[in-house]
Amino acid sequence: MNRMADVNKPSESSGPTTKIKVKPAKPKQKPRKLPPWNVILLDDDDHTYAYVIEMLQKVFGHGEQQAYKMAKEVDETGRVIVLTTHKERAELKRDQIVGYGADPRLEASRASMRAVIEPARSGG
Repeated sequence: MNRMADVNKPSESSGPTTKIKVKPAKPKQKPRKLPPWNVILLDDDDHTYAYVIEMLQKVFGHGEQQAYKMAKEVDETGRVIVLTTHKERAELKRDQIVGYGADPRLEASRASMRAVIEPARSGG
């Protein structure tokens, strides 16, 4: 009677075996926190409160009351911090403000509001 070869058992003539070195896992490092940047909305006389509130709601997702407070602050002081985030997102949000367009409620409004980004001061 013929014996069948056991396919799960390595044959003696299968040749040399290859050893694989396994490197020990490196300890996980916590990701560094990116430095904070402020997005600052600058005041002008070519946009209504309604425009500023609408823009802050659409671009930043601020609620109506928070957007109103920011509109009032920018009107009274000339600038308001509308967001603090990492630099790349701050640049994006500044660009969204600048690209939002003129205020259709005012004939004199010819362009979007202006905004800048600045490094946020650390709390320490």
